[in-house]
Amino acid sequence: MITCRACPRLVAWREQVAREKRRAFRDWTYWGRPVPGFGDPGAELVILGLAPAAHGANRTGRVFTGDRSGDFLFAGLHRAGFANQPRSEHREDGLALTGAYIVAPCKCAPPDNKPLPEELSRCAPFLDREMALLPTQVVLTLGAIAWNATLAWLERVGVAIPSPRPAFGHGAELALPGAPLLLGCYHVSQQNTQTGRLTPAMFDAVMARARVLIENRRGT
Repeated sequence: MITCRACPRLVAWREQVAREKRRAFRDWTYWGRPVPGFGDPGAELVILGLAPAAHGANRTGRVFTGDRSGDFLFAGLHRAGFANQPRSEHREDGLALTGAYIVAPCKCAPPDNKPLPEELSRCAPFLDREMALLPTQVVLTLGAIAWNATLAWLERVGVAIPSPRPAFGHGAELALPGAPLLLGCYHVSQQNTQTGRLTPAMFDAVMARARVLIENRRGT
């Protein structure tokens, strides 16, 4: 995965950012490559994000690490008992996840945080391989792109998707035969967390619901 150069636009952007850097991180050697998933390989909860942040995971080489979105996410995972610490600053900071794994449908930092449909399509085989390795019971999708990427993954592995296509919403749930449960949550971007669209209490409620859904699935 980390050697992939299939998307010229993404390759050019991730490497430009890694060369030019942000002033605050001028002493860093940026990762500047595709970013794989991270977490517990036995996870029943998979958290699907969007893509690496230009000066976050594209710098540190670990998803949601080194930016404000990650600060919000890992603090919430720590409160919910899925993470051993509330912050994630670099790959060697001691962070460990229990029962959770984080992946992104786009592995490279995209300009304006907006991967193109064809870029998501090229990246899909990597997502498929990651998901195939995990004993997933619940997929927590952070935002509409993650929700739709999960539906596309389910289609690729043979799950029938209803028509009309189920729509993303915060707190939305979708149970399909032969598939993990889908649970929607607004993305943990600053655009959502700093405006109050997604609050810590709202995120905690979603995580509590994820726990319940996992326990229910274990009992079936």
